[in-house]
Amino acid sequence: RMAARRALKAVLVDLSGTLHVEDSAVPGAQEALKRQATFFDFLCALVTIQFVMNTTECKRDLLERLTKLGFDIAENEIFTSLTAARNLLEQKQVWPLILMDGKALPDFIGIATDDPNAVVVGLAPEHFHYEMMNRAFRLILDGAPLIAIHKARYFKKKDGLALGPGPFVAGLEYATDTRATVVGKPEKTFFLEALRGMDCAPEEAVMIGDDCRDDVGGAQKAGMRGILVRTGKYRLADEDKINPAPYLTCENFPEAVEHILERLL
Repeated sequence: RMAARRALKAVLVDLSGTLHVEDSAVPGAQEALKRQATFFDFLCALVTIQFVMNTTECKRDLLERLTKLGFDIAENEIFTSLTAARNLLEQKQVWPLILMDGKALPDFIGIATDDPNAVVVGLAPEHFHYEMMNRAFRLILDGAPLIAIHKARYFKKKDGLALGPGPFVAGLEYATDTRATVVGKPEKTFFLEALRGMDCAPEEAVMIGDDCRDDVGGAQKAGMRGILVRTGKYRLADEDKINPAPYLTCENFPEAVEHILERLL
């Protein structure tokens, strides 16, 4: 089956947990990324690298963090769940109540939020209290669509795992007997939107990430190959939690890059 795969045209790379954890880079990740990019340039840009992630950090802050860590990444190479959410809000022409960290708001400049008729939920520890959740609950009962930046169960911080927005989105779904529209990973539309403009079919792409469900499982359901790395939020035997299993499981990003350069080109 793998022999029938088309030539590789795109590599999608998760950021948090794969290249870095908060303000610390995964050992060797900068050098591996440079080696991969240099080799792709040698191939006359026949393979594109795109950085994709579920986040509630605006692109400006994200890019600043990555630059400080020594990663050479351009803003137009990053596609996030915030980008997907803004696109959906503009398509629906709605005014959202935004439950997200303030760091995300610059990516929503120009979107009207007065008299909201939609609810957007991301990672928002300061908003996940009774009064705000009840306000969102009432809006949804009145017909406002519920939009989730993503539904990650948890994510990796320096001091350990932390709750993601998924449990809070699930609470609103349960209370209102509705289903959220999820714009981030693992939704198929997220991965296809990330590939848009690359002249690349899902079968010609590979996804590298630390989340077995959101990164690898989502990518493989969209038709890509998924490489799971044992860094970030990875937990022992995560590779056994999805079906089909990951195309490959590696110790870290540098090992994944080695596999791509040696086996997939």
